[in-house]
Amino acid sequence: MPRAVAGQFPTEGTGLQRYADRLDCAEINSTFYRPHKLAIYARWRDSVPPGFRFAVKLRKTITHEARLADCAGLLRDFAAEVSGLGDRLGPLLVQLPPSLTFDPAVARTFFDDLRAVWEGRVAIEPRHASWFDDEPERLLIDHRIARVAADPAPHPMAATPGGWPDFAYWRLHGSPRMYFSPYEPERLDGLAKALTSGPADAWCIFDNTASGAAAADALALKGRL
Repeated sequence: MPRAVAGQFPTEGTGLQRYADRLDCAEINSTFYRPHKLAIYARWRDSVPPGFRFAVKLRKTITHEARLADCAGLLRDFAAEVSGLGDRLGPLLVQLPPSLTFDPAVARTFFDDLRAVWEGRVAIEPRHASWFDDEPERLLIDHRIARVAADPAPHPMAATPGGWPDFAYWRLHGSPRMYFSPYEPERLDGLAKALTSGPADAWCIFDNTASGAAAADALALKGRL
């Protein structure tokens, strides 16, 4: 069943509970910047109903500092950390820096190490043109990894889902003004059609949060599904 959600969510008090009453998933971006104690994850887990799921963004020490190289230990530690979400844990998001080019050997080793500790859904958001070619596409499919559909799209192929076809993940940052612009009704109509005509497991994350457009867009899209 497709899931639609705003990009940020309240993490304290009853705010998350109210959020989860109206939307059915959230993307945790703070995991990109710093680790959290298991107790924090447990509190989030216990604040949402059983059907709710959290996506978690992989740490920048892996994607932006190590740049995917020699990350087996870091991946193992990250997987152990986010296990605190229990059965509310959804997919892992791997956002790559725009300067990270596709290196077949590095990418294959990274995906092998990732799959050694993570059996669940994975969505990768590459932003360098070298990732949008036949070889990286085959590698993603082999490792059951979906390629994010992003807006604004850094490459023409980035506008639509790619990689493993049984999972789809949209990340919409707002356009024409990134992080600010709301989406027009016609665009939401098209998204609803894409979500319902694609794989059964499809996520749509609105990250146009700076002006508060994300929540309204997520609710409007959910109403169309």
